[in-house]
Amino acid sequence: MQKKELQNSTLILILGILSVIGCCFWGILGIIFGIITLMLSKKATEIYNENPEFYTGYGNVKTGKLLAVIGIVLGALYLLLIAIGLIFFGGFEMFQEEFMRQYPG
Repeated sequence: MQKKELQNSTLILILGILSVIGCCFWGILGIIFGIITLMLSKKATEIYNENPEFYTGYGNVKTGKLLAVIGIVLGALYLLLIAIGLIFFGGFEMFQEEFMRQYPG
């Protein structure tokens, strides 16, 4: 019997890659893509575990899941860094005219 490609395995890999790349854009894109990837990979893993001899492409699912976790962690750290910066440095105060006069150069 010929093996079939596991449903959404390539999509899961692509979304995992986008999750890691997306964490550079305020962190939120990495988190969004990562959560979507984890949901899709959970379903694909369940399908694969029922009959592993019928499917190929499980490596893409595992790699995509790993990249999604990395993207979620990096995105959350980036959001945390932004929040800490806003709390301790007063947001966008450095762009105000008074601040520029007080700390020239």
